[in-house]
Amino acid sequence: MISINRFQEILEDLAEELPAEFYEQLNGGILVDAGHPLHPADERGDLYIMGEYRIDPAMGKYIVMYYGSFRRVLGRSADESEWTEEMRKVLRHEFRHHIEGRAGVRDLEVWDEEQIAAYRARNRKEK
Repeated sequence: MISINRFQEILEDLAEELPAEFYEQLNGGILVDAGHPLHPADERGDLYIMGEYRIDPAMGKYIVMYYGSFRRVLGRSADESEWTEEMRKVLRHEFRHHIEGRAGVRDLEVWDEEQIAAYRARNRKEK
């Protein structure tokens, strides 16, 4: 497991991998939150929100990465390279929401909805 400070350092490195154009209109930047929120569709206490793209009237457009969710999902068994790869996937996912939102495209939102539907279907089968 990595500390929240190391999480922030890795996140900064991952953010530097992305082109400057991705940051246009992302006026709130990328934030780290220690929390571990569950998705509203959660049915078993296991569907954590890892990151979020937010649009807020006061704060503008920004991305939140939830350190606590990564801790809960990856636990102590994952090494730093596994954390880094999962962080990279989540950060790029949230940036895609930002870019698609600017372009008026909803492809990733539709994909997310399909993933939630699949989660619910798996849970129904297991009951």
